[in-house]
Amino acid sequence: MTRLFPAALALALATSMGAAPAWADVTPAHVRVDQVGFLPGESKHAYLMTSGSGGRFAVVDHRGRTVLTGHAGADRGAWNSGYPHVYDLDVSKLRTPGRYRIKAGGTTSAEFQIAPKHNPATDILGFFGLQRDTTHHNDRAASVYDWPTFTGPDTDQIKGELTKVGGPVDVEGGWFDAGDYLKFTHILSYVDTLLWAAQRDGKVHTPALRDEAAHGLKYLDKMWDENSKTLYIQVGVGAGNEEGTFIGDHDIWRLPQADDVDTAEGHQFIRNRPVFRAAAPGHPVSPNLAGRTAAAFALAAQLEPDRRKAAHLLDQAASVYAMAKTEDVGQLVTSLPHAFYPESVWRDDMELGATQMTLAAQRLRDPRAAKWLADAARWARGYLDEDQGDTLNLYDVSALAHTDLVTAMRAARASGLAVSEADLIAGLKAQLDIGTARAAKDPFRAGAQHDEFDSVPHAFGLAATTHLYRKVTGDRSYDAFGTQQRNWSLGANPWGVSFVAGAGANSIACPHHQIANITGKPAKGAVVNGPNSADLFEDGLGGHFDEMPPCPPNGVDVYHEFTGHGSRFVDDVRSWQASEPADDFAAIALYALTLTSS
Repeated sequence: MTRLFPAALALALATSMGAAPAWADVTPAHVRVDQVGFLPGESKHAYLMTSGSGGRFAVVDHRGRTVLTGHAGADRGAWNSGYPHVYDLDVSKLRTPGRYRIKAGGTTSAEFQIAPKHNPATDILGFFGLQRDTTHHNDRAASVYDWPTFTGPDTDQIKGELTKVGGPVDVEGGWFDAGDYLKFTHILSYVDTLLWAAQRDGKVHTPALRDEAAHGLKYLDKMWDENSKTLYIQVGVGAGNEEGTFIGDHDIWRLPQADDVDTAEGHQFIRNRPVFRAAAPGHPVSPNLAGRTAAAFALAAQLEPDRRKAAHLLDQAASVYAMAKTEDVGQLVTSLPHAFYPESVWRDDMELGATQMTLAAQRLRDPRAAKWLADAARWARGYLDEDQGDTLNLYDVSALAHTDLVTAMRAARASGLAVSEADLIAGLKAQLDIGTARAAKDPFRAGAQHDEFDSVPHAFGLAATTHLYRKVTGDRSYDAFGTQQRNWSLGANPWGVSFVAGAGANSIACPHHQIANITGKPAKGAVVNGPNSADLFEDGLGGHFDEMPPCPPNGVDVYHEFTGHGSRFVDDVRSWQASEPADDFAAIALYALTLTSS
């Protein structure tokens, strides 16, 4: 039986009677606002989604006193048939620190603050603490296996048995990748790079940030074997094999501390997790992996106060960077299967690695700086000529690379390189223009594509890029756009949801996260994918394990009526399409939020 929400039921009745739907009579209005808030000098926008007219609005403080009034601005267009109007509410005149709500259209918004006292970045750091793998002690002596064969290009089901090729190796530690317990160097190197960059560039300075970055680097040091020139890329397998002789991580729902002593039949790779290499020892490594891993080591070298240790970190960066396979690259190596993380662009990673090595070498007065600067410019030129089209996220790190390359070029007073400062700044601007073009057409000014995967990290990536662009140009013309991308992620979206757990009055409540789901403890600071293509939900949500407490308990999708523009959001532990948190989501959100001055 199909469950109809009140508005949908009214539409069905009206249609069956041959009448036009009277949305104004059945659809409540909603005011959507960033539930964390704004800095006093920022532009400040909220949105009234309604079936009626805009009219007047009022802002009230925490005592209920009216502090600002105004008229709703332009109708930014329909979200769906139930909400044919979305009006802009400009409250930029509100500058006094405090707690506020907006009243409009017969409804009241969630509370928000001017000059928020708490930055969600600190909660996101706490999420990385939750993701630390402190339970898989068998990883201390793990066996290395050859790459598995999969039963198809879009599946993680393995064909046949795994073939052991080496070990034991110590791969204990690191972070769980997402709501599961797999570990990937492709993800971890990106995450650790952003954590070090947040410490270097951001406004949030806490011992916890450095500790978390150091935790990631310690694991990378294990995954890169300097002596044998081997980069290990993955611990664990997602699914079992076609023959049913073993299962994988995604086949069961449990707490991680159960794995080391799991003796059930077919659970051998749950108990003793396999390790996989990027390539055979001494053989060239996929350039995306080499570049971003080098970047993490080199960023740590920039911040290490002990110059001897910094020089060692730089040498580690140089050694993995030198192993990059940059001819006849073929399909990039990310994870097994590649479909988990289908990256296709790599010159940005090499640019990032070479740039961070240059900056570290400049700091240490290492003569290799000039060579690496030329390398970085060459990779940037290749990216600008061949690979442009995405914005800052797991699969495209060029925004950070371009910004830091400008810094390195200025420090060296370099000229005659493969790119100029103007080329790099134009590349940054092109990425922002991708976002602003989308935002101009979206009722809620979303610069990311919310009907595709990774909409929330793309939004935070655009927010970060506005700061990076301003850093090298002094141009503040994209500042308002960047603020709006943060606002969208924290509640100023059609669903009225903050996609950072614990940030705001109505944040994600049912993440697809095993530890949080089983223990009942909120995954505070977790950042989820957010809305995704409505088509991905046509066959329902993900499976329900017996060990999975239902969330929400009643199973009702309270956001169904806000599906629109081809995108849907579901806050349900089963909805991996929308509600699964991931480390790379958290890292770019943390970086963007630390760039916001307080």
